[in-house]
Amino acid sequence: MTVDLWTAAAAVVLALVQLGLASGFAKRVTGRAWSVGPRDHPIELTGLAGRLDRAFRNLMETFPLFVALVVIAHVAGKANVWTAVGAQVYFWSRVLYVPAYASGVPRLRTAIWQIGMIGLVVIMVQLFR
Repeated sequence: MTVDLWTAAAAVVLALVQLGLASGFAKRVTGRAWSVGPRDHPIELTGLAGRLDRAFRNLMETFPLFVALVVIAHVAGKANVWTAVGAQVYFWSRVLYVPAYASGVPRLRTAIWQIGMIGLVVIMVQLFR
């Protein structure tokens, strides 16, 4: 497998880890009864639980774009060193995004998010070369 595809697989692992963190911390706030119940009444998660939930949701907004770009690059025969670099930039920015968001440090998560978007653009540029 290429670096791009390994990075996509690693991003799936990251998503599972983030889901586990978000779910675990949410359960601490909502309690077991709400967690296993029908969830008819939404609960707003605050503090660390809310930040981890929002970080995971943000990953889910960009992850399909990342996977699509990596797959398109491979199917089109455009995968190269730059798509690998773009994939790595995206992945490592997403790894750093979790503690940055969880810590609540202003502007840090936004800067890291923007770096991840640059990784996606690097991959996308290769599709049009």
